[in-house]
Amino acid sequence: MTLVDFTVVPLGSGSTSLSSFVALVQQELEKSGLSSRLNPMSTTVEGDLGDILAFIKRLHAKLRRAGYQRISTSIKIDDRFDKPGPHIERKMRVVKRKLSRRKGKG
Repeated sequence: MTLVDFTVVPLGSGSTSLSSFVALVQQELEKSGLSSRLNPMSTTVEGDLGDILAFIKRLHAKLRRAGYQRISTSIKIDDRFDKPGPHIERKMRVVKRKLSRRKGKG
């Protein structure tokens, strides 16, 4: 199971706000069936790496059809093979557990 954290930013939208664009990305993710989590500055998707990269490619194509002439995309990939997924929830549980242990010691 792979985690991909990505940010897609259309350049030349005429606005400094990206909330409408982020909402569009979330709608497309819901249609895709991929498991995802919206973060304040990115989106994390969980699944098959090929499926996720194909989704990002489709998203780029949709933006080109919408008239965007330039799209900047950052991608961070966590491809873990020693444990089965889902990674998103497990990673969050592990960190929260460690934080609660620290609070008990302080």
